[in-house]
Amino acid sequence: MGNYENIRLEKGMYGQGGQSFTQTLETLDPSQRYAGTPLETLDAYQRQLKRFGIHVKGLGSDPVGKFFQTFESAVLFPEFIARSVRQGMEERNILPQLTATVTRIDAKDYRAITSAPAAEDKALKRVEEGASIPQTAIRSQDNLVRLHKRGRMLVASYEAVKYQKLDLFAVTLRQIGSHIMQTHLQDAIDVILWGDGNSNPAPAASIPAASFNYAALLSFWSDFAPYEMNTLLAGRDLTLAVLGLPEFQNPLTGLNFQGTGKLDSPLGASLLRAGELTGTLIGLDKRYALEMVQSGDLTVEYDKLIDRQLERAAIVSTAGFAKIFPEAARVLTVA
Repeated sequence: MGNYENIRLEKGMYGQGGQSFTQTLETLDPSQRYAGTPLETLDAYQRQLKRFGIHVKGLGSDPVGKFFQTFESAVLFPEFIARSVRQGMEERNILPQLTATVTRIDAKDYRAITSAPAAEDKALKRVEEGASIPQTAIRSQDNLVRLHKRGRMLVASYEAVKYQKLDLFAVTLRQIGSHIMQTHLQDAIDVILWGDGNSNPAPAASIPAASFNYAALLSFWSDFAPYEMNTLLAGRDLTLAVLGLPEFQNPLTGLNFQGTGKLDSPLGASLLRAGELTGTLIGLDKRYALEMVQSGDLTVEYDKLIDRQLERAAIVSTAGFAKIFPEAARVLTVA
């Protein structure tokens, strides 16, 4: 059995050894010790909430002030903020459907790698006995990938929020997380359109709006070879245009959308809507197009939050995007 009721909580547990607050708690109070007990479904942080009788959701949700009954319980408050913001970041987050991989670093600069074989190099030719095997060169990019710090300042006096229920307060925090993720999505779109600073924008084409039809979409799809267009990103205008194509009026597609809310294009690609795009379609082979680079975890100014100085407490997420294979993403402008 664990020892969660006797752990001493202090400010220094945030950012200790590059770990998150919950990871530090898990080191002191491993969850595997609670297997087969009533607490086995809780992680180390949730056990601390139970220790201090803090209910963060539901009809019995406590007010914000419940965190500040003691200094040790106040230490839990920044993690509540971070978890609520992360939840908002994950709600309707489409970045996992655009990125091939996520790289986490502990620095502010990042140099991606690239491989740009010529058509001759891509062919897997027959190798005669004694002949050299064709090579694929992988090298570092010339320029660093820019990481952007995105965040919001939490501006509220402790007196204004201490009587507010935690589940209602969490709604505002989730909205902050949603806004942060929307800015990361815009960063990803900008990298696809213009490149990551290494002269690697996605190949682009343009057609008149009157010429946008299923044949134009097929032509856009066929240009991806040898890649596969499995994701289609569009703004509100072209999402409606794609949905309005006669070839899209498949009864099974309609049933799938009505039953699951998932949009599939007539070409088998996932159709995702991004309000940041207007008059532009972005097609991707999500397996090869984009790398997301994260510098650390979501950070909150825990000192201020623990000391009830909510007036200027920053919530920050730092990330950037790098192109992997430029031709695995293509852009079609409809004007």
